[in-house]
Amino acid sequence: MSAETELSVFLASEADTLALGESLGRALLDDGEEGLVLFLEGDLGAGKTTFCRGLLRGAGHSGAVKSPTYTLVEPYELGSLSVNHFDLYRLGDPEELEYMGIRDYFRPSDVCVIEWPERGQGVLPVPDLLLVLSVEAGGRRARLRAGTSRGQRRLNLWTLPDSLEAARGDAGGRPSGSTLTGLQ
Repeated sequence: MSAETELSVFLASEADTLALGESLGRALLDDGEEGLVLFLEGDLGAGKTTFCRGLLRGAGHSGAVKSPTYTLVEPYELGSLSVNHFDLYRLGDPEELEYMGIRDYFRPSDVCVIEWPERGQGVLPVPDLLLVLSVEAGGRRARLRAGTSRGQRRLNLWTLPDSLEAARGDAGGRPSGSTLTGLQ
């Protein structure tokens, strides 16, 4: 996956992880562009499901969000927005995704958020955005990169909460500023 820019955000708390997710959820409703494939990578406990909980909250979901570790997918219908939350941690073989009809979930207008996407390699489409969460002293680090032109547009226009410190850089991660807009 090639990326023109990378967004790096320090998350000091679970509330920051939720806020990052909420900001993307709101952006999905506000920007008028349909669909998105988002890969979430990180070790166990890095905050992938917490981020997804925030995204769903920002998109208008008010109920509980459970990790689909055993069901593989949890669909959410949020007005005109369909969000499919996948957790492929327990997937034994990527071919199992074909048996569950995975391609039916990737309609152009749907948002698909996939935890442990490496377990579906070869079957999953190229992600529009990749979010990598890692544990860092005092919190977590979220690194976002675009994998498609649609993802790059989303990344360039995404407005983060003022409470989160962010830096954009090239694909090597070198910071080039502290705002999320105006990058070419």
